[in-house]
Amino acid sequence: MLDPKLISKISSISSVLEVSGYPKPGNVHRMNDFPDMVFEDFLISGVVTGETIENATKHIKKHGVENSQVGKYILNAVNETDKWIKNNTNLGIMMLEVPIAQATIISENFNQIQENIGLILKNSTVEDAINLYDAINIADAGGMGDQEEYDVQSENAKNELRENNQTMFDVLEISSKWDQLAYELTNKMPTLFNTGFKTFQTIKKESSINNATITTFLTLLSQVPDTLISRKYGIECAKNISNKAKNILENKNNENFKKQLIEFDKYLFENKFNPGTTADLTASSIMLSFLNEAEQK
Repeated sequence: MLDPKLISKISSISSVLEVSGYPKPGNVHRMNDFPDMVFEDFLISGVVTGETIENATKHIKKHGVENSQVGKYILNAVNETDKWIKNNTNLGIMMLEVPIAQATIISENFNQIQENIGLILKNSTVEDAINLYDAINIADAGGMGDQEEYDVQSENAKNELRENNQTMFDVLEISSKWDQLAYELTNKMPTLFNTGFKTFQTIKKESSINNATITTFLTLLSQVPDTLISRKYGIECAKNISNKAKNILENKNNENFKKQLIEFDKYLFENKFNPGTTADLTASSIMLSFLNEAEQK
């Protein structure tokens, strides 16, 4: 379908466009930094992980889905990011975009990517799970929620995974009930393909990339309570923020739309409500759109 270098470029582009969306509420953007991470951190991480994406696609093309080493390449991406910036900015994006990239290189056309993502995750191994755990701990991302079974922060977790032959798919499936990224990865990324990708693709055709990015972000947030917010502040808080996003989105053709967005951004920022999972979903939705567009050329 597409060559590894092009896929890696599209992955980098998607990360840069996501963080550049303005005014995209609640996350770091060109006018808004967090105390521990800034706009430039996200630009850097989007660029430096390109080589890892390229290597991941080359590997699966040579060795097939039974030996994708998807966890290893997620870990490699986090390690590369860690060399350049002090805080995690793209673990979630890499968890989604490594399998997307690998599925793309083994697909004859865009319509096969979703099924191949499912095959890659179903064929993941215990070592993939262990590499994913290492990536989460290096990124200091707080794991995949609180859980007694195979807790990512447990010292015995790796031994437990090996003893019980728990693959990356298995541990993600445990978390999929409360973690949106885990749900996407174990269910062939339905939200990305059915909502994120289609929204970005549609808006991009009739408006600017920036508007497409913002609208995709709001659409995803309005439909799926953000995992990062629910983990920190509870599911009711996350649902309340999703409802606010839905109300703003319903007024997107109103002349006060941008003002409402900026006020929403201020509200989220001041209360430290960071829709980080929604940002990951948005970046990956952008990647899918550009992959689809590249195939048409």
